[in-house]
Amino acid sequence: MRYLALAAVLTGCNSFEDPDIVLDLRVIAMSADKPEQIVDVDLANPQQPAMLLQQLESSTVCAVVADPGQDRSLRYTLTLCSHGGDYRCSTDADTVIGSGIVTDPETSPAPVRICARIDANANLLGVLLDTLDGDVLGGLGGVDYLVQLAVGGADADPALDQFAAKWLRVAPRIPAARQANQNPTLERLEASVERADPVPLDVSVNGRCAVGRPSLTVRARDSIRLTPVEPDGAREPYLVPTLDGSTRMFTESLTYQWIASAGGFSQGSTGGPRDITGNDQPLFTDWRAPSAADLAGPTDVTIWMIQRDERYGVTAYETCIHVEP
Repeated sequence: MRYLALAAVLTGCNSFEDPDIVLDLRVIAMSADKPEQIVDVDLANPQQPAMLLQQLESSTVCAVVADPGQDRSLRYTLTLCSHGGDYRCSTDADTVIGSGIVTDPETSPAPVRICARIDANANLLGVLLDTLDGDVLGGLGGVDYLVQLAVGGADADPALDQFAAKWLRVAPRIPAARQANQNPTLERLEASVERADPVPLDVSVNGRCAVGRPSLTVRARDSIRLTPVEPDGAREPYLVPTLDGSTRMFTESLTYQWIASAGGFSQGSTGGPRDITGNDQPLFTDWRAPSAADLAGPTDVTIWMIQRDERYGVTAYETCIHVEP
């Protein structure tokens, strides 16, 4: 019986879905064009919150969503709020900043992005004050707030909605040389098919297979090494105040999340901080094209690469690979 139970467990393991492969409704990534904003403060003569608000600019938050399991439009709501648990808004300062219906992400004639603008107005001020009220440092390290996304089928039960959130930050210019964080950037994404010389892939918001042409054609079960190439300055240096009143300089680490509509990855996340010996972590992953048995015929596969720093910076890229059985 013990061996039968072990066999059942091992058999069951094969039925688990790969979290890096999108089979149904999924929020791929959320990003903001201004992940952080810096305000100048006078510690000797503190300004009123409304005066600090005048230093902020409007920002835009956008989400990339996939829904390959069904042919349908999607209903969404974007809500501005102070932080809550499990990526949910849970305070009285919640404000809906966007809602509506978008066409099916897989069949739309144009790329689908769910976006909303965060205006520097009384609604944002209320969220910031609500967050500040529970901050033991009084906002010295920055005030974080979020935009929550709820998305589901246009005619589906809202109880089945998927939730995601994007964190943003407003911080004082302490130390004086502090600069606002920017979203990370990419020079190119290279693909090496079965250890051949690498070639650049077309990566952009138009890389989705239903919109753009495939960047590459491969055979079923081919192994493709995907390597992001960063431009100079992609990893921003930044200053952090220390307890003794001085500052310390850090350099960002970048991580890469890999998601696809089919196939499989050797690693779903690459990059990150240096290891304990000080070496950089590898950035590449190996994507294995689906087998011929898993293909109904020639198939276009969307691959998403989400580039993140540790200061709320996010950039999402898409590319398309054509797979022949």
